[in-house]
Amino acid sequence: MKKKVVVGMSGGIDSSVTAYMLQKEGYEVEGVYMKLHDLREGYHERNIETGQKVARFLGIKYHVLDVSAKFEAEVYDYFVQSYLDGITPNPCVKCNRTIKFGALFEFAKSIKADFVATGHYAKTDGKFIYEAEDKTKDQSYFLAQVKKEVLPFILFPMSQFKKEDIIKLGESLNEIFKEITQKKESQEICFVENVYTDIIQKHANIDKPGIVLNEEGKEVGIHKGYMHYTIGKRRGFTVNGAHEPHFVKELNPIDNTITVGQKASLTINEVKINNLNMFIKDKSFSAGVKLRYRSATTPCSVEIINDNEAIITLHEPAYGVAKGQVAVFYEGNKVLGSGWITQTK
Repeated sequence: MKKKVVVGMSGGIDSSVTAYMLQKEGYEVEGVYMKLHDLREGYHERNIETGQKVARFLGIKYHVLDVSAKFEAEVYDYFVQSYLDGITPNPCVKCNRTIKFGALFEFAKSIKADFVATGHYAKTDGKFIYEAEDKTKDQSYFLAQVKKEVLPFILFPMSQFKKEDIIKLGESLNEIFKEITQKKESQEICFVENVYTDIIQKHANIDKPGIVLNEEGKEVGIHKGYMHYTIGKRRGFTVNGAHEPHFVKELNPIDNTITVGQKASLTINEVKINNLNMFIKDKSFSAGVKLRYRSATTPCSVEIINDNEAIITLHEPAYGVAKGQVAVFYEGNKVLGSGWITQTK
């Protein structure tokens, strides 16, 4: 009897080819489009139409799952509130845990599916998540908060391929897939069409000028509103009489100030995290850590101080580390676990 797999089909080439590959491997495939939000006009209609065309070509069932209420509560509201609080959010990590491998996983169970699959570039052996072969597309960082108990039921067909291989395959299949390969690549945050401030502007006045402070707390310039800035940003504010570049070091949403300093002042040697999601049981270990998606892996020592918090001691200094981002631990290409950054020093 064929194993059934539910494929999250977004209308993009990666998830479309994922469904094709799994069908070729002998799985009974059912596609699911997850309706997450209503923030971009025509966004869902276009993607659903594409997904339906792919489903007809493959001869598979195609479901539309409306998870917009859960998405708003778990991802969108968190995204907005983080910026209001002066914290840099990571909505994709949150979405993968609660929606793509939360709500979608629950739906898969409800129709007696054996597996859930997506077009993510990552690997899993059911116990750990690993980096994909294509390091330029690797998404293991964004998957590091997926619950350990879900891993045995996940398939990542993209794990062995480079993006250009998937595009070539898609172009060779039929006109539907060829059209998809010519679509603009989806941006990192699906509900942000241009810049994140367009979303925040709907909920607060983000263009309220404020004072720029130096590390001694002295007024040295002006900025256009604290929500325009993230830790490490070096433009969009003034520093009177400065001859060296200055970077945002701290945001204060209460009095709408930002504190800036030269690059050396952004050095971080210790990071505190909470909401741990660990794939190992060790309470003390050494690893490499990524403190944001595109950062290099930094050697570190980790001490878990209770079941939900840990202290990371960096063996090399890091710069511009932002509260609200995710610290992901690696051993080679294997993800050991992760947590949300709450303090730095």
